[in-house]
Amino acid sequence: MSKKALTFSRNDSAKFFKTLNKRVNDYFKDNNIKRTGNWKLYTKAVVMFSLLIVPVVLIFTVDLPAWTQVVFMMIVGVGMAGVGMNVMHDANHGSFSSKKWVNKLMGSSIYILAGNDYNWKVQHNVLHHTYTNIQGHDEDIDAGRIIRFSKHTKWLKIHKYQKYYAFFLYGLLTVNWAVTTDFKQTFVYLKRKLSYGKFPNPATQWTKLIIGKIIYYAIWVVLPLALGFTWWQVLIGFFIMHYTAGIILSVIFQLAHVMPNTEMPLPDENGNMKNTWAIHQLFTTSNFSPKSWLVEFYTGGLNRQVEHHLFAQISHIHYNRIAKIVKQTAKEFSLPYNEYETIWEAIYEHYNQLKVLGKKPSLA
Repeated sequence: MSKKALTFSRNDSAKFFKTLNKRVNDYFKDNNIKRTGNWKLYTKAVVMFSLLIVPVVLIFTVDLPAWTQVVFMMIVGVGMAGVGMNVMHDANHGSFSSKKWVNKLMGSSIYILAGNDYNWKVQHNVLHHTYTNIQGHDEDIDAGRIIRFSKHTKWLKIHKYQKYYAFFLYGLLTVNWAVTTDFKQTFVYLKRKLSYGKFPNPATQWTKLIIGKIIYYAIWVVLPLALGFTWWQVLIGFFIMHYTAGIILSVIFQLAHVMPNTEMPLPDENGNMKNTWAIHQLFTTSNFSPKSWLVEFYTGGLNRQVEHHLFAQISHIHYNRIAKIVKQTAKEFSLPYNEYETIWEAIYEHYNQLKVLGKKPSLA
């Protein structure tokens, strides 16, 4: 994987982002509202944490039939993904609250989701948001050898069948977080001296990571064993929870970037990108279900990834309002504004993209 430094173009003679930024700033100023979360977001946080915690408490305290326990663990997985998208995501972008300590506290919810805040901020805030869809730099489009998300990665024979098996593997996302991914990322990111903000002391980061994992497994494995559940019941419940959350999160992630209408540009031989960073985001990102209240409520505004990538430090609560500004400004400057009307249309088109990328390049 190449790690050559990249440089985005500074040539925006039409001043697209300057115009857009002013219009968005004027929206908040004219309406006298903060760019961070409000009571709507805090209410959502209560709902998502309830989906995560209440079913677990019921399983631990009430004698429930096996099928009910399975359903409840699926609901826990729904809550797990919901907390990640609505609470942790905004908080670790600094947009959940205007108070830093609240963002830090809510951002720490990643620890009960099997993750680590340092790793997440580097992988997501630094690599993904800066180098969106650039092969060798954006880890979100690097699925190893088993799934081919980019036309710039090596094609293997197994990729012919990824249209059939990819969605099944998506469910393993958070299982990998819990078991191996965090350790690999910490090793690589510390070695490359990457950080979002102040670079952490390596010993402190490793200590936080290990203690975080111990606490995580104590909650989700040791505690239910101590309460009398068998090892196989705990293993099945743990897998159901993670597989449910993993499928939800993976599908939402892919619908934003691995689509027929999103580009995966490469730098020239000198590491220069064709477009400015903001214009690059328009070419590499896509929205879906803009009119669905339920989709927007549950996904934490991640159905409006165009707005999120351009204004990550604005809470998703405001995306539906600023979307009109972004869409109109992109149109004025003859720039793309990628969007699918429904989530089902977007999933179908993602499937088609997997099919296209699975074809042998010489035949595609």
